Amino acid sequence: MTHDFPPVEGGGSLILAWQIRNKRVLVVGGGEVAAGRILNVLNADAKVTVVSPREGLNPEVAYRIEQKQVDYHDRKFETADLDNVDMVLTAIDDPEASTRIWKLCKERKVAANIADVPPECDFYFGSVHRDGPLQIMVSTNGNGPKLASMVRKQIASGLPPNIGDAVKKVGALRKKLRKVAPEPEEGPKRMQWMSKVCEQWSLQELTDLSDKDMEILLGFYAPNEIPSSEVVRMQSRPDWAFDGSFGWSV
Repeated sequence: MTHDFPPVEGGGSLILAWQIRNKRVLVVGGGEVAAGRILNVLNADAKVTVVSPREGLNPEVAYRIEQKQVDYHDRKFETADLDNVDMVLTAIDDPEASTRIWKLCKERKVAANIADVPPECDFYFGSVHRDGPLQIMVSTNGNGPKLASMVRKQIASGLPPNIGDAVKKVGALRKKLRKVAPEPEEGPKRMQWMSKVCEQWSLQELTDLSDKDMEILLGFYAPNEIPSSEVVRMQSRPDWAFDGSFGWSV
């Protein structure tokens, strides 16, 4: 018997959305690379500690410290810095010190990224496009960061300008749906119904969803129906009329 299953392609990375909100992240270094790493983890709501001599600070890193967006130690790395941390990022021009930190992290089972040394990384930073809650990452598995950036820009240029707003509205609709149908056994139906909404409504229609529109749309969940946006808005805004040809008129 033959099976039409996808082949295994080894050599890749498992790309995940790592939730590090309120996790403790140690950044060793204060240069340009460290600045990018710090912004990445701050955007993920991590608690960040930076260890680096002040004379080597990048202006952006100095700004983060001045604004108290990070905790700061004006000195070189010490082993005790690894106490009670969840992630370590190094960005220093000292290969021997970087490898030493890597080995200490391995002993303590702490996930680490040693900048520009792929073999000493538990994970890589890809090139990320962000539009509100939407994040798209391109990774070359440490082979070509510049190429990843070029690919990311090409992908981003083809995205609709309102896609971030559409994602926000879909997220809000999902939360409301869980209140309407909270039972675990409703899970498959919820997923299928949300999928149909996303498939049948345009991005602009999803972006334009108001809270009242959502309440009316959710009324079609029980019979497992997907009304058109025109039907929903006719019920949501009875003072509007749909002329059937050119759109809405008041």
